[in-house]
Formats: sequence, structure tokens, C-alpha cells
Amino acid sequence: MVSQGNSWIQQFLWVVGLLVLTGGSCAGQAEQPQQLDGREGRNLALGNFRPKPTLKVRQTLLEQAQFPVVDVHTHFRYRLKHDPERLDEYVQLMDKHNIAVCCSLDGKLGDTLDAHLEYLHTRYPDRFVVFANVDWQGDGQDDDPSTWACHQPGFGEKTARQLQLAVGHGVSGLKLFKQFGLGYKNPDGSLLRIDDPRWDPIWKACGQLGIPVIIHTADPIAFFQPIDETNERWEELFRHPEWSFPPEKYPPRESLLEARNRVIARHPRTIFIGAHMANSSEDLQTVANWLEQFPNLYIEFASRIGELGRQPYTARRFFLRYSDRILFGTDGPWPELRLTYYWRFLETDDEYFPYSEKEFPPQGFWRIYGLSLPTRVLKQIYFENACRIVPGVKSRVANYRR
Repeated sequence: MVSQGNSWIQQFLWVVGLLVLTGGSCAGQAEQPQQLDGREGRNLALGNFRPKPTLKVRQTLLEQAQFPVVDVHTHFRYRLKHDPERLDEYVQLMDKHNIAVCCSLDGKLGDTLDAHLEYLHTRYPDRFVVFANVDWQGDGQDDDPSTWACHQPGFGEKTARQLQLAVGHGVSGLKLFKQFGLGYKNPDGSLLRIDDPRWDPIWKACGQLGIPVIIHTADPIAFFQPIDETNERWEELFRHPEWSFPPEKYPPRESLLEARNRVIARHPRTIFIGAHMANSSEDLQTVANWLEQFPNLYIEFASRIGELGRQPYTARRFFLRYSDRILFGTDGPWPELRLTYYWRFLETDDEYFPYSEKEFPPQGFWRIYGLSLPTRVLKQIYFENACRIVPGVKSRVANYRR
């Protein structure tokens, strides 16, 4: 009896808590919803929380990067939808902010690759390079992985030949999305293994062709944790429950990263770029260990200044130590204000400023601090490292600087 009573009370409190956090109301109270605005003694829904800092500190509002920038992580197909006017507008923004070159990671392969190259290179051949993508599904049916291209004999070798043709058309790299390991499936319903030897011909070909592989593996730690009161990104995951990877449906985050690292180790002549700080920006010591272990691994920090900027001392030491292995990335194209936060994060010692232009923080209830990196390091991160490892970038940066 006591157990049942406690269970009923727990359920009741859970419903009340959910209403408080979301600003919702019971159906029977729809005509008189409770105002959860935090005013006049009322409770506050988390979704209505809009704190305005009272802290008074110096603000360094930078209007452009100090040196030419190569943004190695952008999505011009998915964000601009091949709209020529939006492309013109963003190139003007690139000019204003000293962005010399963007690497679009949405190239795909075949005819879709040609269309993307035409979109970017017809008017701006010196401002963009393109990374191809592996077509795992091909003409197969969405709900029947046994029909997918990747499960047919010789897929790895065929993809390697496609990449050779793509490089001949001007492609500068290969991008792997996070569905590789978290979404794409085998005929038996299991998820594709990142280190499956069937894909080795692809990684080997990239090394032979001299193009880097930028790979998005797993996601932030919070996305693999329960969506409960202890999760520091609860609000983000409440809005996007599809971003959660519960253990009963997905492999552990650590196993995905270990599988990626086995691929890097097996192909020492191929350069790999770990997208989003190798998706371990919460644990820079582990990232440092990987960089020490794998000389063919580089990293970029697209959409991770929010995480890096709340650990400025640790992040600064890391950036100084591995300045020759870090590339600049944004995950854009983004609105202008967000770009300015990247310059401010890297170049100033400003305190407690936003990492996003959005009124409500999209990834966590915190603000960030600048790293105030020295000139030598800024040059490496902004453009020198990319010029060294991404084909086609060095000549474009030289043309831009002239």
C-alpha cells in the first residue's frame, strides 16, 4: 500500500514538474492557464527564462578577423538551398569579416556534386572548395538496408574510383556525417560499424589522392545521458528529443569514438579531421591524448565555442600546445553576429559574453570567455593549417590576399 501511494505521489509530482518547466497546463484548465512568468511570486517556466546579466566588464566588439580565415566546416547546400541571392549576400559577409575561403561539406557525388560545384564556382571559384560525401544508400529503398549500395559487393572500391573522378573535378576532401555509426544500418538492422573493413578502400584512396577526411563521430556527452534533472543540456534536449541517443537503442559514445580511432590508426597516410573538436570538447585532455597518439589527426571547433569558452584556461593551454593541429570552423553559414563571437572568442580576453546570436542560449545556460591567442597561433588556426592540408586552399588564400 505504501509503495503504491508513493508511486502515485511521484507520478503526480512529475506531472506538476513538467507543467512548471514547460509552461504548459492541464487540458481542464485551458481557459485559465497559470502564468509561469516568474513575476509577482509566480513560478517560472524554464522556457521563459531570459536572464539579463548585471556584470559590467569590457566588451571588445570585433568587426572582422585579424587575419584571412579559412572556414573548413560550412554547409552551403543545406543552409542556402542553392539560392544564388543568398550566396551573393554571404560572400559580401565573407568580404566584410575577412573570410577568404569556405569549405562546403555538402558536395555529395555524381550529378549532385556537379550541381554544387556549379553553384559555388560559377561566380566565386576562388572563394570555395568542396568536400564530397559517400552515398551509402544509392538507389536502395529507405526501409530496406539490404538494397543499399554499401551492402553490395565491391562498394568500397567503387566509391574509391568515384572519389578519384571527383578529385579530378576539383573536390578537396571527404565529409562523413554522424549518421555513419548512428543511423545507417546493415541488412540485419544493426548500425554500420565505423571500423568495418569494407570501408578501408575508401580511407586508403583518400590518402593516395591527398585529400583529408573530416568525420563527425558521435555527439556531445549530454546527448548520450538521460534527459533528466541532472543533464546540463536538458532544455536543449527537451526541445530536440531526437538528438538523444539512449543506450537501449544506440552504441555507447565511447565505442563509436574508439571505432573511429581504430580507422585513423589503420590509415596513417590519410589525414583525418575530427569535426567539432573530435566531438570531445568537454574533455580536452582526451583530445590531447588522441593528437599525441595519431599524427594524422587534426581537429576543428565548429559549433563548439560555447563549450570551449566556458573553460578558457584549459582551452587556451590546449590551443597553444596544439596550434598546428587545429583548424577554424563554424558549421555555418551563420548570421553576422555569431561570426563576431568567433573572432571575439579567439582574439580577446573578454569575459562572460554570448556564444550565439539567439536570445535563448541554444546549447547551454552559460556564457563564454575569450582566449586572447597570440598572433602566431591565430595565423595557424585561421588559415595556415588549412593551407597545408586541404588541396586548393593555399592558392585561393594567396589570391585573396593579393
